[in-house]
Amino acid sequence: MEYNILIGGSAGQGLDTVSDFLEKVIKKSGLYLFSNKDYMSRVRGGHNFIQIRFGEDRVFAHKDKLDLILALDENTVLYHKDRLNKDGVIIADKGIKLNDEEVLKLPLVEVAKGLSLSKAFTSVAAGVILKYFSLSLEGIEKYFSSKLSEDIRNKNIEAVKLGYNLIESKYSAVGKDLSKNLLINGNNAIALGAVAGSVNFYSAYPMTPATSIMTYLAKKQTEIGIVVDQAEDEIAAINFAIGASYAGARSMTGSSGGGISLMVEAFGLAGITETPVVVVDSQRPGPATGLPTRTEQSDLSFLLAAAQGEFPRAVISVRNAEDAFYKTVKALNLADKYQTLVLLLTDQYLADANITIPKYDLSNVKIENYVSNGDYIKDGEEYKRYKVTNNGISPRMIPGNKKGQVVLVDSDEHTEEAHITEASEVRNAQMKKRMKKLELMKAEMEEPEFMGNEDLEILLVGFGSTYGALKDAIEELNNDGKKVGALSFGDIYPLPEISIRKYANKAKKVINVEQNFIGQLGKLITQETGILMSSSILKYDGRQITGHQIVEKLGRGEF
Repeated sequence: MEYNILIGGSAGQGLDTVSDFLEKVIKKSGLYLFSNKDYMSRVRGGHNFIQIRFGEDRVFAHKDKLDLILALDENTVLYHKDRLNKDGVIIADKGIKLNDEEVLKLPLVEVAKGLSLSKAFTSVAAGVILKYFSLSLEGIEKYFSSKLSEDIRNKNIEAVKLGYNLIESKYSAVGKDLSKNLLINGNNAIALGAVAGSVNFYSAYPMTPATSIMTYLAKKQTEIGIVVDQAEDEIAAINFAIGASYAGARSMTGSSGGGISLMVEAFGLAGITETPVVVVDSQRPGPATGLPTRTEQSDLSFLLAAAQGEFPRAVISVRNAEDAFYKTVKALNLADKYQTLVLLLTDQYLADANITIPKYDLSNVKIENYVSNGDYIKDGEEYKRYKVTNNGISPRMIPGNKKGQVVLVDSDEHTEEAHITEASEVRNAQMKKRMKKLELMKAEMEEPEFMGNEDLEILLVGFGSTYGALKDAIEELNNDGKKVGALSFGDIYPLPEISIRKYANKAKKVINVEQNFIGQLGKLITQETGILMSSSILKYDGRQITGHQIVEKLGRGEF
């Protein structure tokens, strides 16, 4: 059994507070959950909402249909009542200015005022929701911030208890012991993955929806012994990261569309100087400012070729907060091993989405040292930073590692010793050396995860945050007797080809499911393998696709 609720209102009404409280209680009750935010780019007003899906089994995405709507304003009812299940309920304060029979009006504000704290009406509402799903009040005290004064804290606790008595239970949500699980969002998972991947330096300029990676690391930097720098802009941020990497630090930076665009010239600097750096792109809709607080997957094609010239790079996407942790570790390892740029793709949907996941298995985290100590250099011999090797990877030394040796790097084309050159034969040798890394990196790219019916007729293909929607769609379609499978790509470039060739050969139709207008993953697959997409399911309005929306598209006979 699973349940879906929506909390809606305007910015400043306390949506985050009530949602945070409910999610912690749901998790403590032994239920898996997934929550996502839809918010406007404003501090006050507008219409924002948070959806929480929870149940006995793991969940990876939100759903369209709702069992309960908590409406903190009239707009929430008007915008979302059509999404309510036939036996669902809308709960609102009795003062709401709507004569809608579907709305259960309760004295939320009146109860809060009785405690001399009108703002606590959201706590009253939280108590109502807990009772509706038969969730226990035991231990709720610890979910109120210790930063609150004792009086405010106690009044909020009392407000929850009073709200609990305003309604009768309808459902009995029964969980299991999930004490060893985590409740975490995508950006915090990336930050933790960076720490596990031995990051030493993170620089960034704040830009939604990537900012919280920096703020999380900044709060923890003294505790974990790393340096976090808020740069004056994104150009400075990536150049700081490249400089720190040259000096021996494992380095990362992150931003979103416009900020990533500013970094592009430095992508090439990392490429030609063969300096390891990981760049997180938390995608949102463009062009320019676009929809700054919404989600999209429209940067893939751009990142595959961003910066002038050609150099090897890896592009990795994250599917959820569990995957994000391990993918961040992998990105740091790849960058270090192949001395190049690695781009880590996420988006607003995953950045802000909370999910219940198993604790990270640190036994699966392995950090290898790819830095040379220069012991192989003979006396009187000059260190060759860009020595031509069979595998394309030159020995990398850190300045100061070996007495008498200077670690030269240059953004111009260079000789093995890093001296500027325009000699065609040297240029050819260095280009071939650098691009050889692509072959080795390709061997380390994980095949996409397959889900569904092996004896398939339709193959769905997606990447990153569409994972949960694909999973829901496959379950619904196959339960309905269809023969459908899906491939969800995590590692994208160099493109792993074994699975896509295998399943595309079986399928009558191959359909790419993406959050962009032109089907960027589908185009990459065609470019690299010659496999043509039969058609595409594309969404680009800034809102995340759901599994049922995929099913509806297929069910309309459009394919």
